[in-house]
Amino acid sequence: MLEGKKILLGVTGSIAAYKVAILVRLLIKAGAEVKVILTPAAKEFVSPLTLSTLSRNPVLMDLVNDDTWQNHVLLGRWADIMLLAPLSCNTLSKMASGTCDNLLMAVYLSATCKVAVAPAMDEDMWLHPATKRNLQIINNFGNIVLPVDSGELASGLIGEGRMMEPAVMADWLKNYFSTGMPLSGKKVLVTAGPTYEPIDPVRFIGNHSSGKMGLAIALELEKRGAEVTLIVGPTSLDIPDYINTIKVQTAAEMFDVCVDLFPHVNIAVMSAAVADFTPVISAQEKIKKSDADLSIAFTKTKDILKYLGENKKLNQLLIGFALETSDEENYAKKKLIEKNADLIVLNSLKDEGAGFGYDTNKITIFDKLGNTHYFDKKSKKEVAVDIVNSIIQIL
Repeated sequence: MLEGKKILLGVTGSIAAYKVAILVRLLIKAGAEVKVILTPAAKEFVSPLTLSTLSRNPVLMDLVNDDTWQNHVLLGRWADIMLLAPLSCNTLSKMASGTCDNLLMAVYLSATCKVAVAPAMDEDMWLHPATKRNLQIINNFGNIVLPVDSGELASGLIGEGRMMEPAVMADWLKNYFSTGMPLSGKKVLVTAGPTYEPIDPVRFIGNHSSGKMGLAIALELEKRGAEVTLIVGPTSLDIPDYINTIKVQTAAEMFDVCVDLFPHVNIAVMSAAVADFTPVISAQEKIKKSDADLSIAFTKTKDILKYLGENKKLNQLLIGFALETSDEENYAKKKLIEKNADLIVLNSLKDEGAGFGYDTNKITIFDKLGNTHYFDKKSKKEVAVDIVNSIIQIL
């Protein structure tokens, strides 16, 4: 089950690090390719030579080694999963706060693969409120927290906090790759960003959408195993090469691509801020400034969400977005019904830190069963996790 899987193993400063040698040996025997990163403290508990011999790869410890720079971005993209085992209380705190002071944290913060952690600490540390808070934070980030065992601890006490045994962890990885990707085999269409409706070759009608929310959703869907196609309007976002991307300019172009792709996907997430109106005539030459007033006639654009809702099959999910400035919930519920969507994600421009351009967002999700789910303001990456979790719950 692990044949050909690429596993990036991060080892932190805990006495449980001695068990990592057994884990690496089990993974290699199961056919996995393993690379190991040690924190500076971990070197005191387990030998780099032992792990490099067992993994058949050099053990990585420093961002810079002599004249060589370790490309932490490529390491995070190389792996199918990143596993931190053991996860010390100190590294847990760094993960929760985003501290980047060693190679392991640099790789973690730039990883595009799924991240799992196997905590290991004494019971009093394990039960401390700060530890519980930090575990909740990294879980909200989308990381998987493996359960700890109970038993004899390094302190001599008996209690919770033991790292999951290597054989159990190896079995968990095998199970993860067989069933742990809830969207494996699902094809998903995501729209993002604004559309630009041309007035002439120089001017256009647009909006302030950055596309950040749609891209965050696409990345989270991909992490959960989905095959994602991102249709994106004009934006300056840096979109990873591994995301299949189709770039469009106008609402009409976005409509055509969505109509073409929708019959072939399982899920469509319509997060783009598509223009509701477009000029009836787009001038072929730049309109010159004159003393006379300029009047522009507009016509409605085709409603992408409504068209997809009318043509949705029973085995397809359709997720729409509503950005409102007044009577927000009623408009969102009305849109859910009129567009035959399965979920509507509501943004209100009245909420601080929500809407266009921000790195944060605050959403409310309505489903067709009449349920309403409220969420606090979070980073758009965390919001994407909430949205994808809601999609998975419906599936």
